[in-house]
Amino acid sequence: MEYTELPGARIPIRMWADPADVDEGAMRQLRNVTTLPWVKGLAVMPDVHYGKGATVGSVIAMHGAVCPAAVGVDIGCGMSAVRTSLTQEDLPGDLSRLRSKIEAAIPVGRGMHDEPLDPARLHGFPTAGWDAFWERFDGVADAVAFRRERAGRQMGSLGSGNHFVEVCLDTEGAVWLMLHSGSRNIGKELAEFHIGEAQRLPHNKGLVDRDLAVFVADTPQMAAYRHDLFWAQEYARLNRALMMTLLQDVVRREFSRAKPTFETMISCHHNYVAEERYDGMDLLVTRKGAIRAGSGEFGIVPGSMGTRSYIVKGLGNVASFQSASHGAGRRMSRAAAKRRFTTRDLEAQTAGVECRKDSGVVDEIPSAYKPIEQVIARQRDLVEVVAELKQVVCVKG
Repeated sequence: MEYTELPGARIPIRMWADPADVDEGAMRQLRNVTTLPWVKGLAVMPDVHYGKGATVGSVIAMHGAVCPAAVGVDIGCGMSAVRTSLTQEDLPGDLSRLRSKIEAAIPVGRGMHDEPLDPARLHGFPTAGWDAFWERFDGVADAVAFRRERAGRQMGSLGSGNHFVEVCLDTEGAVWLMLHSGSRNIGKELAEFHIGEAQRLPHNKGLVDRDLAVFVADTPQMAAYRHDLFWAQEYARLNRALMMTLLQDVVRREFSRAKPTFETMISCHHNYVAEERYDGMDLLVTRKGAIRAGSGEFGIVPGSMGTRSYIVKGLGNVASFQSASHGAGRRMSRAAAKRRFTTRDLEAQTAGVECRKDSGVVDEIPSAYKPIEQVIARQRDLVEVVAELKQVVCVKG
């Protein structure tokens, strides 16, 4: 579909969502973002919904500035997926053992490993750059530096909320491994520290929303944030890579007779900042709940814990700053979902999926999310679908 451009804003707001389906609070946030003089463009994805400071499902292109609250507190959150050589026929009828083995290998919720993982001891994990990555931790904000040990032990763990590990089948019966996670507590604390620092800067006084406070180029505050931001994004990428390695080890053991092999991992952030160039201008592009969809680039657009997910290939549409949606997007808050739905509803909507079906994950019920098929249909000019997946196992914290 073609995007809709909202009238009356300082810069174009290009929407791949139906404006009639976007609530008033999210619309107000979109317009508020355009009041920042550094913003050069705003693209709105079909999974857009209200967020903190900026909407989830928005792409904000800024020149000479970045807004830490628009990036969010789960810096580098994203997806990874791998197609395996296994097929549906290789899977047992009862998948509860496989789910238990995954939960034993990958800490979930607030859990962490007893000791930091040694990647050199993990089958096939690329260790190049690992030591250099951790050496850069010495440069993070002093207020967060004491979290070094915790960050090490949480590397390779899932977290909670909408984070998940899944075993899926595609339409041809091939088994896929997929997971969703980010920078864990260290990313959260770095984000919260820098958001507070930005809000105290004089140039951010009088904003329509204090969560739109920015750092500007050529300042020590911007330099410090960029260092911590890019470090946390790398932490998130490595965290997913470690979990995928652990997940593959579980699959190797559980299906040893089939001798499973794994294709190249697809990985993409959907809460992050990238340095990109458009119309001859160097921009800092913040994707909050959006993936990069450059021409030929693979991405992952998940649904909820009882619906389909999609492996996509970007079409490089510059009108969206080469971006696409990051998932189905919530259509109601977690609190509203808990008030409206019961565990019986959750059981019905996750029928056929080996997963938690208790009150602790009712807020993740599929009905709390937008229909993923509609989200995909609204961005046919942004991505093409290359695989359609349906989970058979879903692990949540």
